[in-house]
Amino acid sequence: MSTLAPAELVERIWERDPSVWTGHDEAQWLGWLDEPARMRERVDELVEFVSGIDVDDVVLLGMGGSSLAPEVMRRVFRAERFHVLDTTHPTAIRRLEESIDVERTLFIAASKSGTTLETRSQTDYFRDKGGRFAVITDPGSPLAELSPDVFYGEPTIGGRYSALSVFGILPAVSMGIDVVRLLDRAEEMREGCRLEVGNPGLDLGRRLAETTLLRVAGDFGLWIEQLVAESTGKGGNGIVPVWRGGDPADVRLPDPYELGQEFFRWEFATAVAGSLLGINPFDQPDVQAAKDKTNALLSSRGRVPGTELGPEGSLDELLAAATPEDYVAILAFVDPAREPELEAFVRRAEATGAAVAVGLGPRYLHSTGQLHKGGPDTGLFVQVVDDFGDDLKIPGQAYGFKTLIACQALGDFETLRDRGRRIVRVQL
Repeated sequence: MSTLAPAELVERIWERDPSVWTGHDEAQWLGWLDEPARMRERVDELVEFVSGIDVDDVVLLGMGGSSLAPEVMRRVFRAERFHVLDTTHPTAIRRLEESIDVERTLFIAASKSGTTLETRSQTDYFRDKGGRFAVITDPGSPLAELSPDVFYGEPTIGGRYSALSVFGILPAVSMGIDVVRLLDRAEEMREGCRLEVGNPGLDLGRRLAETTLLRVAGDFGLWIEQLVAESTGKGGNGIVPVWRGGDPADVRLPDPYELGQEFFRWEFATAVAGSLLGINPFDQPDVQAAKDKTNALLSSRGRVPGTELGPEGSLDELLAAATPEDYVAILAFVDPAREPELEAFVRRAEATGAAVAVGLGPRYLHSTGQLHKGGPDTGLFVQVVDDFGDDLKIPGQAYGFKTLIACQALGDFETLRDRGRRIVRVQL
């Protein structure tokens, strides 16, 4: 636990002092502190690009830090012609394709590394169908080779801290949002987070550091969930975001444009909480395990799951072991349109007295997945799968989206089980 006085903690964060956290590579991941001002200088470039495109719809292809902030803005600003695809479920991909005119659609492929499996698969699929593509990625990424319209991100910003970078602002421009106003609000909060007294980010961060369960809700909760879980859930510790139970998250959104302030306030608060908890809030050491397992399954023809994943383990026995100190996580590899059907599992889990979290796969693998594996061993995991439907071929691959999502579900199941986590699988 950090013993720094609040004023000194704030000062040293702004000085980019890595000893505020663990003294390792934290200083390399603090570009988000200055990003609102940098993005103001890029607004004209982004607006010029978007205004020069004649399309009916915009589709963002991305996962985690590349998709959750745009998804929140899409919902809050009610951008009906902007779509976020962050699933590999064949039924959902097919439904999106049928709802748009591909040739009258701008696809934005967003991935910092350019190697995100889901994003590359989605990109290859829709490039094969036509349509115009733009790319948001970091310098040196292979994704930049796919389009002449490339917008580079700031390499010193990790994915979950990128809401106010080009990963969030180009999509915002595409939704018709006044991004100057949005960034002005962010800049006001940035200045507020320099204060010794009355610092909104510091005050929130100190409260977060004393929290074990954090109740998130509404549209903004999707983004908070990733930021807090992936930043703090490591080394057997962590703040667990839940949708039922726990203390409510402090969210101030009287107006949609307050998102600019809230994105920055929560980023700063999470950095503060990381310092107080004695962890590095900018790494994700346990995320790769499930990805490696998925890739191994995809490359091992003998182990690739078939069209369905059957039940495994006893849900009744798992829930019977729950205590009020536990949380139950419903991890659903299902068509997102069926999310309301998960309510039956939520009610059963709530009856145990435990807090309840809900995540859609593979989205949650890029969000709360780090916490599930590296955080406290207080989770009881219920993997839910449905019929993945008819397959969709991924150009250049020997497998389609049906096999991909099955391997992702099985890969995460095996990874959690290998870590000694308590997990069962059920079917809708």
